[in-house]
Amino acid sequence: MELRFAEVMRAMLEIAIIWFLLYRLMIFIRGTRVIPLLRGIVVLFLLFLLTNLLGLGVINWILTKLFAISVIGFLIIFQPEIRRGLSQIGQTYFFEMFSPLIEEGVVNKVSQSLSSLAQKRIGALVAFERNIGLKNYAESGVRLDAVVTAETLTTIFSPLGPLHDGGVIIKGGRLIAAGCLFPISSKPDLDRRFGTRHRAALGLSEETDAVVVVVSEETGKIVIAQGGELITDFEGKDFSFMLKNILQQQEPRKTFFSGWRRKTDVD
Repeated sequence: MELRFAEVMRAMLEIAIIWFLLYRLMIFIRGTRVIPLLRGIVVLFLLFLLTNLLGLGVINWILTKLFAISVIGFLIIFQPEIRRGLSQIGQTYFFEMFSPLIEEGVVNKVSQSLSSLAQKRIGALVAFERNIGLKNYAESGVRLDAVVTAETLTTIFSPLGPLHDGGVIIKGGRLIAAGCLFPISSKPDLDRRFGTRHRAALGLSEETDAVVVVVSEETGKIVIAQGGELITDFEGKDFSFMLKNILQQQEPRKTFFSGWRRKTDVD
């Protein structure tokens, strides 16, 4: 009796784990270009079953070979999505408990500078490094390793400056690099009113656990990118307060183990 009960509990545990993984997979691929591919695979699988039942050997053999090739093609074509998915697994709350905290003084200086730039409608892109290193992206820009000050950031993003088009990377209390190139997000459902800076911020937040802040030069609005989502509504809180909460890990965040999504509508 005890043995049968243990087997039942083991089976229930396996079902729960499989259901959870499938649920997280569906949430992850929802709205991505993987959905049309899955539909195609389902159609091919149904054709495979049909040809097998009807005894159409040649067509069945072709479909069998096609399935084998499609696995390799899937890994090549959707390599960015696979990398992002594995990256999000490493961005769970368990691992983020060990994230280095950004000093409040540094956040205040960044907030002061970006708020000033927003009022003047000067574009800006600032990334805060966390657990996942941004060394590869820092190497695409100009190494600075300077103290973070509001004046330095304002100067970097001046329209006449040579580094204003790229992004800035901040690690701890240091400004590591400027003029950096960030990966552009290919998210299909992103609002068309979001420009290249927003797509770059979103792309970096999809591939790493960085918190990225964008100032739009068209609207002067400030947007925060985190976990592959754009935060445009601060729920009545000012930008500085919201940024501090996110960097100090006091706000809920989207992780592999949560279905929580941030608001992405443009005001």
